[in-house]
Amino acid sequence: MRVTVIGSGIVGASAAYHLSSHGADVVVVDADLDGQATAAGAGIVCPWVDHPDDDAWYALARSGARHYPELMEALGEDLGYERVGALLVAEDPAELEPVRALLERRYAGAPEMGEVSVVPDPARLFPPLAEGLTAVHVPGAARVDGRAVRDALLRAAVRQGAELRTGVATLTARGEVLLSSGDGSVTSGALPGPDAGGGDGSWRQAAPVAGAQSGTRADAWEPEERRAAPEERRAAPEERGAAPEERGAALEERGAVGKDRAGEGATEEKVAADMVVVAAGAWSGAVCRPLGVEIPVFPRRGQIVHAVLDGADTAGWPIVLPHVGPYLLGFPGSRVVVGATVEDVGFVPRVTMGGLEEVLRAGLRLAPGLAGATVTETRVGLRPVRAGGPPLMCRAGERVVVATGLSAYGLTAGPYAGLLAARLALGEPAPLDLTPYRLPS
Repeated sequence: MRVTVIGSGIVGASAAYHLSSHGADVVVVDADLDGQATAAGAGIVCPWVDHPDDDAWYALARSGARHYPELMEALGEDLGYERVGALLVAEDPAELEPVRALLERRYAGAPEMGEVSVVPDPARLFPPLAEGLTAVHVPGAARVDGRAVRDALLRAAVRQGAELRTGVATLTARGEVLLSSGDGSVTSGALPGPDAGGGDGSWRQAAPVAGAQSGTRADAWEPEERRAAPEERRAAPEERGAAPEERGAALEERGAVGKDRAGEGATEEKVAADMVVVAAGAWSGAVCRPLGVEIPVFPRRGQIVHAVLDGADTAGWPIVLPHVGPYLLGFPGSRVVVGATVEDVGFVPRVTMGGLEEVLRAGLRLAPGLAGATVTETRVGLRPVRAGGPPLMCRAGERVVVATGLSAYGLTAGPYAGLLAARLALGEPAPLDLTPYRLPS
């Protein structure tokens, strides 16, 4: 079977790996666009604290976490995966009671989270933390280097015969793949639905996501909205929540409805495929639009900061997860990651001064011991968010499988989502009931 995978992020790379492992003839096509979520993900694997009222979301994230040890063994490389544990921190111990009760309820079905305990002095495990905090310790939580996992999956797929190609891919109405090798742009008309934001009672998802339909900012640790920058306010109609007829006209004008594949001088070819897996993240809507299928996924920007704390052995530090605010995690080499912003600004993959100020200010409020750390890198990604529901793992036509919408859980569930997409493309039974992850009728 010939399968084309559109997108080489963590989901597409995993799909290519699992497809080629089963003997499929695989071509992976990626447009190499700025803002791909995998490259900017922090690498937190701790699904048990979120989605208390969404069984489908939780089942996928939990399965993704369980999949990691088996995948790491199969790939046989050091990819930054380690169970370092997580600290759920708060100033008031009473704030921890709901999440502690949630973990106790879920423990029987997920013993891999480890024995949960209360830590009265979390700075003992993560020294830069502020005094006066209390924490719940989840020992089974892990961190992973998402870029390293993605690259290892692609290398393994290539060893198994897969081909990697760069170009802008779109579909025809019949599900054929057209690949442009010239300059191209991919936009998306998918818009947030009325239930696209947070506020589901999760430990990490409780902050309201205001302005999801207007393209205004929504910051995880700042309840007030801040005025968007002028260039962000000039977002295209489909990115700022325009009326459907305005969006359609704008997309036609910009060549996004099946015509945004190539710039001047570009060459275009048809890629032979029996099946297509669309794993193009926030851009999946544009790829699939010629099918006459709307993919309800939109981009949510996240900016994160990497820093080095000279002399500190950060390799074994646990992940720090406050209820609302910046996460912190350590990696080998005295490296600490702080993030992330939560911004609904459309397809604008820029690191901004305002975003960095928010990350650094909130991070230092939580961990003042990082004040002397050296900032070494900033990253920005556009997370694909499903409007009003769990991720999409489903068919979008006889020959097309869609796998997207993992939001902030791309590195938690991405490798497993790729496995599910591969099973769908091959017509094999999936290890998870995929009914909740279908496109809305």
